[in-house]
Amino acid sequence: MKVLITGTAGFIGSHLAHVLLDRGDEVIGIDNVNDYYDPSLKEARLARLTCKPGFTEVRASLEDRAAVDKCFADHKPERVVNLAAQAGVRYSLENPHAYIDANVVGYLNILEGCRHHDVEHLVYASTSSVYGAHTKMPFSIHEHVDHPVSLYAATKKSNELMAHTYAHLFGLPVTGLRFFTVYGPWGRPDMALFMFTKKILAGEPIDVFNYGKHKRDFTYVDDIVEGVKRALDNVATPNENWQGDAPDSATSSAPYRIYNIGNNSPVELERYIAVLEEKLGIEAKRNLLPLQPGDVPDTYADVSDLINDVGYKPDTSIDVGIGNFVEWYKDYYKV
Repeated sequence: MKVLITGTAGFIGSHLAHVLLDRGDEVIGIDNVNDYYDPSLKEARLARLTCKPGFTEVRASLEDRAAVDKCFADHKPERVVNLAAQAGVRYSLENPHAYIDANVVGYLNILEGCRHHDVEHLVYASTSSVYGAHTKMPFSIHEHVDHPVSLYAATKKSNELMAHTYAHLFGLPVTGLRFFTVYGPWGRPDMALFMFTKKILAGEPIDVFNYGKHKRDFTYVDDIVEGVKRALDNVATPNENWQGDAPDSATSSAPYRIYNIGNNSPVELERYIAVLEEKLGIEAKRNLLPLQPGDVPDTYADVSDLINDVGYKPDTSIDVGIGNFVEWYKDYYKV
């Protein structure tokens, strides 16, 4: 297939592009390579893609409507995976406008491109953050998510609502994927595993929020990518049993689907750090802090629908995943 991936200089987008190219798909990658974090890491990810046959780079921002329109018109993708976004919960407290520009305006431009160029299927990244104030575990896609606790989460919830509107009005098949705390090689420097590793190796203390007691459904990047690939191949269809008097949040009478992609096995942050210490062979110095605004205490993904519909369940343990990250980090930074 010819697949347009947004965010190909990003963590998940670069991994997905490799997988699709390796199976013979043609990939058009859009990214603006902004400076939210180290652009040299983004350039290094791209360099591994631009040397592969079948990859075309388009350097543009999603909020640049003319550039996005031109990309669709020039390349005519059959399917689209939207992974580009302004990420980060805490940063959304400091720079809210960046989230509206990239995650709402930019996403609208992608929806319009899909609508006007007969795209067969749009798959887009949502987030576990949409569950917000929910405390009923595991988080189910069939529960309503109307209480976000960060602007980042609110923009991702808006993506799901906008997707449903386009599925309903224009018959565009759309699948939203709620990712749960993704980690692994080539990861983002603003995420915990990367920051912890850098500081532990430098002998500096690490900031441990909620005193290390909150749990996350840490999900290895290869597992996320496998879920995205399978969702992309499994085009969303209407749920013939959907009823407006008892609406199911995860499906619709339109071609609309939502899935969780998580490891289905929450791990306490303190345990996560202990595994990292073991892999590095260094004990961390801890700066214990309370839970930060916008963060939630725990996440836990119900992945039963992902298993039933696309036949996949993430299962990489943190021992394996953290070990792989440490190996990559030491090699990339010549530690």
